[in-house]
Amino acid sequence: MKPYFVALLLATWLATPGWSQKPNENYQYHIRPATAALKIDGIGNDDAWLTTEVASDFFMIQPMDTSYARARTDVRMTYDKQNLYILVVNYKPIPGTLIVESLRRDFNFGKNDNFLLFMDTFDDRTNGFSFGSNAVGAPWDGQQVDGGTVDLSWDNRWRTATKNDDEKWVWEAAIPFKSIRYKPGITRWGINFSRLDLAISEKSAWAPVPRQFPSASLAYTGVLVWDQPPPNPGPNISVIPYVATRLTRDFRQEISSRRAVDVGGDVKIGITPSLNLDLTVNPDFSQVDVDVQQTNLDRFELFFPERRQFFLENADLFANFGYSTLRPFFSRRIGLGVPIQFGTRLSGKLDKNWRIGLLDVQTAAQDSLPSHNFAVVALQRKVFARSNLRFMMVNKEALRYSPETNAAFNRFNRNLAGEFNLASANNLWTGKVLLLKSFSPNESNRSGDDFAQAADLTFTKANLSWRWQHEYVGANYNAEVGYVPNAVRNGYYKINPSVGYLFFVKSPTFISHGPRLVATTYWDKQRRLSDNELYLSYTLNFISRASAAVWVASDYVRLLLPFDPTNFGGQRLAAGTEHRWKSTGFEFISGPQRSFTYALAGRFGGYYENGNRTNLRTELGYRFQPYVAVTLSSNYNNISLPAPWHRTEFWLVGPRVDVTFRNNLFLTTFLQYNNQAENVNLNTRLQWRYKPASDLFIVYTDNYLPENFRVKNRAIVLKFTYWWNV
Repeated sequence: MKPYFVALLLATWLATPGWSQKPNENYQYHIRPATAALKIDGIGNDDAWLTTEVASDFFMIQPMDTSYARARTDVRMTYDKQNLYILVVNYKPIPGTLIVESLRRDFNFGKNDNFLLFMDTFDDRTNGFSFGSNAVGAPWDGQQVDGGTVDLSWDNRWRTATKNDDEKWVWEAAIPFKSIRYKPGITRWGINFSRLDLAISEKSAWAPVPRQFPSASLAYTGVLVWDQPPPNPGPNISVIPYVATRLTRDFRQEISSRRAVDVGGDVKIGITPSLNLDLTVNPDFSQVDVDVQQTNLDRFELFFPERRQFFLENADLFANFGYSTLRPFFSRRIGLGVPIQFGTRLSGKLDKNWRIGLLDVQTAAQDSLPSHNFAVVALQRKVFARSNLRFMMVNKEALRYSPETNAAFNRFNRNLAGEFNLASANNLWTGKVLLLKSFSPNESNRSGDDFAQAADLTFTKANLSWRWQHEYVGANYNAEVGYVPNAVRNGYYKINPSVGYLFFVKSPTFISHGPRLVATTYWDKQRRLSDNELYLSYTLNFISRASAAVWVASDYVRLLLPFDPTNFGGQRLAAGTEHRWKSTGFEFISGPQRSFTYALAGRFGGYYENGNRTNLRTELGYRFQPYVAVTLSSNYNNISLPAPWHRTEFWLVGPRVDVTFRNNLFLTTFLQYNNQAENVNLNTRLQWRYKPASDLFIVYTDNYLPENFRVKNRAIVLKFTYWWNV
């Protein structure tokens, strides 16, 4: 299907009625100034709460979305010149129950009794903020993007308190206006409240949300009506310095211990209440969680998400262009193995319709790698009810480039990108049309074909969902600051249609069940088939929020490049060879109500070169609520191939222990054994949040050889950060 045909389909649907009307316009909460001082203690007995409006009568989302909620929830809100306040009383439908994982910040939504607040502070049904707590006081905060996805990497200053007894749990919070972004002068925000009570497996919301969508969906927010425009936060400047000292040693090279002290920090400047400037000098990311390792049996690069704080605010402006495997910009390409010297980001709303993102980062030179400057410009224009147009320019430029010394690197790489994102008012229709173009100094010697284009259209209802998606990536398209793992195919065509159906049943055990069919097909530039996978699954969804699935798949691969099917440095299969196999599998995820939880998955069947592959995955968890959560993840692969590979076994085992002494003191220990990567990694991190958004970290890391557990390298870091509002 050609992109202009998909665009025509999108335009046709946009012309149909109902694309701009807000579904929950009639659900309105009227907020007024506090009549007295408020103390954030989780008790909620201050006189100011007596004069506020109450939001109650929540609607059930799951297991079914056709009735009022069984769990009663009462919400009150007010404000003063500095803060937005919220008080929530969560009554327990079964007295004395409590299901939480730990006191860990930004907890797992599905494993904790919790209450969440979703605010569309721009009233655009696309971007916003989420705050909340689980039933024992673990805080939750994140930015909302693309209509409701919550990015929990975002972190800011606010106050929260929770009290719990047999009949109810109470959450109280003060959110400074300086900690959020909003459009000045408007008196309507989108808002919704969400409650999850695991004792009765019920998810509910104040403004009703269809069960096929998350409660965070900004398409279904009600209206927060202000009696006057929210107060201007005034000067909004935060300085966040850090001091880090580290001790490292490389045992393999018998290098003695090295000591280093780093000083740097960030500055956040609120240009307007909806536009923010971030500056960083000599940033240090040692406190960031370690990546969860993966066994790589694919022909392409694995994806690891961005976790560094500097890149996270309004990250969707930069990171969400394209698809998960076709992105012109991926921030983890910046500072990959080399230090970042300084950087600046301007991001946010210019007005109701326009958003902007500007990024400039400078990295240092290292060995033969020259220093680079990375510059990104992103613009977004809202159209129709919730759709938008996006434009992006990415520039990677080598400084003081020498053809003799730096011949292995391009002097520059640039990308231009444009896309249209469709989102109907009721979120039933979503889609995208995308065009990318790259520029590199050696492209003048090529025959062009340095662009990519793609499109998709998705329809989602409770019973029926289907999607059409296609891509074309040119043989010379080059995104050095992007993520395009499939580009090693040297140009390809791809289609990826899917369809699924759910049967809803009246049963004390099941909610729904149904099949899903997915097809993924690639052709090379000569339109010859190179890859094809047909995947058919059948899923059961239980009342307890457990789920089970079985599946079968058929695969065909014609290798375009030589490939080692074990990815372990062995003999490679020749380019042009063809491989066919069939496989089957299962997965089961337990409900979260018990202290012991588990997930099991298996894959059995064929593999390359008429071989066989068995894969077994488990995740076992136990919680000593609310202070300790223990998780053991394992991934086992048994690959049988003819000579010269024979039998290969890969183990990836990762026990993790989270100890939350309080909701501001955390200890995490994570061990990863990966014999494919020939590494055992131990990472222990102690975090004390001694003031809001101000931390003391102690991080200890060891890497060992798996065959004898000899230490390869070791590091210990002590880092102190302080958030200072000027």
